[in-house]
Amino acid sequence: MTRIDFYALREDSRGDRFLLTCRLVERIYDKGLRTFIHIPDQAMADHLDRLLWTFEEGSFLPHGLLGRIDEARTPVLIGRGDDPGAEDQVLINLAPEVPPFFGRFERLCEPVDLDPAVRTAARERYRYYRDRGYDLHHHDIRL
Repeated sequence: MTRIDFYALREDSRGDRFLLTCRLVERIYDKGLRTFIHIPDQAMADHLDRLLWTFEEGSFLPHGLLGRIDEARTPVLIGRGDDPGAEDQVLINLAPEVPPFFGRFERLCEPVDLDPAVRTAARERYRYYRDRGYDLHHHDIRL
């Protein structure tokens, strides 16, 4: 069964869920795992793509937009509602809804920032997962 981790930024954090996603990707990549980032639209996908190149000086996270790169050679994929293909290790959800394919992943990360709409949608997803008996974990994060 998929382990689900909610990463909620604390009130005193300066970043947002996109910066938090970069930090999560960095930690996941360091463990040698593959990541699929589920994102709702092209503008957000482009923003995250740029941020993954620039969020930390000297950092390199091999990533790319699904359909534009060699998926087999790229351990971090960004998809806009796309089928994640053969990916099944770590899913990061930046969409407001529950990804229909989340159950095939070993782990699901749900980054949550201080935006009220983001928090409301995250609470709804949390209830959805809880009501279905998933293994839920909550982490308060300060960036």
